Amino acid sequence: MDSFEAIVGLLLQKEGYWVRRSVKVNLTPKEKKKIRRHSSPRWELDLVAYKAKSNELLVVECKSLLDSRGVTAQGVSGKGRKNLYKLFNDSVLRKTVLNRLVKELVESDSCASFPSVTLCLAAGKIAREADRENIKKLFERNGWRLFDDSWLSKRLKSLGERKSGYENEVASVVAKLLLRE
Repeated sequence: MDSFEAIVGLLLQKEGYWVRRSVKVNLTPKEKKKIRRHSSPRWELDLVAYKAKSNELLVVECKSLLDSRGVTAQGVSGKGRKNLYKLFNDSVLRKTVLNRLVKELVESDSCASFPSVTLCLAAGKIAREADRENIKKLFERNGWRLFDDSWLSKRLKSLGERKSGYENEVASVVAKLLLRE
């Protein structure tokens, strides 16, 4: 969902990252064969965020799922019926796509060599508290980051409370309207 990606991207920008949305990674024919997707078009990443000061690169999968059950631990771990989280549960795909992304960014001078790369999930809604705990454990084991509804709420509230003057971004305006009373 583009709106959700825009909000997550804005929040990461406020934390010092440059952010690109809908980043397409150009896999080579050899890489496509390696990931068993021979005719795959370019792989698309929801958000790529980079902080030059720490040479930190975040690859963020965005799932708002606001009007649905929400993100489940079973889905993220790859045990669900639908595989909506391919980068999280296919290590060959993850390594191949992330390595190609880094190579493209370094070659285009968009980031420094050897960035630390972290896979992240921005989730607008998590199904149950048990899912949240299981997802956190899974992410901790793998060195991934979870931007859940509490992460989002805290940062949106901060946008609404800023005294730095008017900001003409949709998320900032909505946060200020909701927090006015």
